[in-house]
Amino acid sequence: MLAHMRPTIKDIAERAGVGLGTVSRVLNDNPRVSETTREKVMGAVRDLNYVPSLAARGLSLGKTQSIAVIAPFFTRSVFVERLHGIEETTSANGYDVVIYNVDATEKRDRYFRTVPDPRRVDGVIVISLPPSAPDVAHFQRSSVPIVFVDVGSPLCEPFDRIVINDVEGGRMATQHLIDLGHRRIGYIGDIPQAGFNFTAGEDRFEGYRRALAGAGVAVHPEYHLDGRFGREVARTLARRMLGLAERPTAIFASNDTQALGVLEAARDLGLDVPGDLSVVGYDDIEMADFLGLTTVRQLLFESGRRSVEALLRRLGEPEGAPICDSLPVELIVRRTTAPPR
Repeated sequence: MLAHMRPTIKDIAERAGVGLGTVSRVLNDNPRVSETTREKVMGAVRDLNYVPSLAARGLSLGKTQSIAVIAPFFTRSVFVERLHGIEETTSANGYDVVIYNVDATEKRDRYFRTVPDPRRVDGVIVISLPPSAPDVAHFQRSSVPIVFVDVGSPLCEPFDRIVINDVEGGRMATQHLIDLGHRRIGYIGDIPQAGFNFTAGEDRFEGYRRALAGAGVAVHPEYHLDGRFGREVARTLARRMLGLAERPTAIFASNDTQALGVLEAARDLGLDVPGDLSVVGYDDIEMADFLGLTTVRQLLFESGRRSVEALLRRLGEPEGAPICDSLPVELIVRRTTAPPR
């Protein structure tokens, strides 16, 4: 064997004086190998600094050593941080990640049909994409485990889920403003692209509505504006809301990117934050700390990590009852909220 070449199981077999099948059985922990033979093989492994190929080992066990992630618009900060948690955990457990980015409903439908295939992947993590009833039926016919992250649909209950209590997060953000003395509190939400039935925004608005109701404050229609996800859209909506004769003294934005648009609108109009306007975001992406933005933190990295752990548990226990792991949210108070003047 040349010094620069990676050793193979053939080299191990020659060094140990055994057959290729024996080496394979030892590397796959087959109990039908004597301790003496096992030690000879493992000694050769150590001598040659042999590192088993995960792909080859996976094929011998009928596995791909790959986990698929089906996620929408994965370049957004929220999805990037979740994917970071997924990648770190899969890598630590000897798996590769295959990302299927969904930027159109046609892709979602195609990936839901074709990706859960044991010839392609060992498991699938679906982020923020609610399935249809036919999707669920297809998933259940598949032998591939599915874990849903940040999907509130009851159709997901037969599967393992990692959920975020966005209703509580929305309530928490709004209650913070109420506790500061605000009563004219606006809400800027985002409208999902056609065909994407994301549930997080609806849940956050429901939390906002519940907090106002609990404080005896009416939800004024002019204080609720929705638009497509994006800073500039939120900036335009906030300028419209802040142009009202009786403008809100606080705005809760359904994500941190929109909150940045609100901050820019306040600057455009010469309003001091938090003196003239308090602003709360949601997610606690990296930018939020830099801006001093008060926000609701959800455990993005942790949700990715736990989704992989749930998938690995399911691979080991295919028949166990589905789990629902609910992650907490936390209000992070920074410099963009204060009592109204």
